[in-house]
Amino acid sequence: MSRVRVCCLVVGVALSVVAGCASGTGGEPPGASASTAPASAAVAGSPASTGPLPAVPDTLAFSAPTVGGGRFDAAILHGKPAVLWFWAAWCPRCRAKADNVKMAQAEHAAKVNFVGVAGLGSGADAMERFVADHALGAFPHLADDDGVVWRRFGVTEQEFFVILDPAGRVVHKGPLTDDELRQRVSSLAG
Repeated sequence: MSRVRVCCLVVGVALSVVAGCASGTGGEPPGASASTAPASAAVAGSPASTGPLPAVPDTLAFSAPTVGGGRFDAAILHGKPAVLWFWAAWCPRCRAKADNVKMAQAEHAAKVNFVGVAGLGSGADAMERFVADHALGAFPHLADDDGVVWRRFGVTEQEFFVILDPAGRVVHKGPLTDDELRQRVSSLAG
């Protein structure tokens, strides 16, 4: 191999390494991955750096697969209020509620985290179609057909909300009308 080719090969490898280091693969927040980056970006961000946060509460000490195949770490919700919306792809009430949830999330995205939790035998394809049909891709959706997250929060029916305060404490658990959801989210956003 000629010296020019060896030199070009070494420079090419060095540039690849530098580009890989600059791509930010190590600087993503916990729970983010290539397949969940758009969903993770919708989480209202990390808390202000006014000092160390207390340990992640038990309510947020879990991870789950996402619709689309990524992985979600609930610890990224710590420090901001969060709305967990439990839905099933086959549920007519969930379909009716989707636009209202989407509007509430869009209005308060900077201050309140939203996470959809799909399940109850929805199936991966139906979950993906539900998110696409209702343009719900601005926030993460968990694929929880096995009901692990549902059981964690004691949810037994679809179209159900669990609202957490910034410390991860449950402040509401149950269904909400469109007006009640808007009022609760507005008060969380302060």
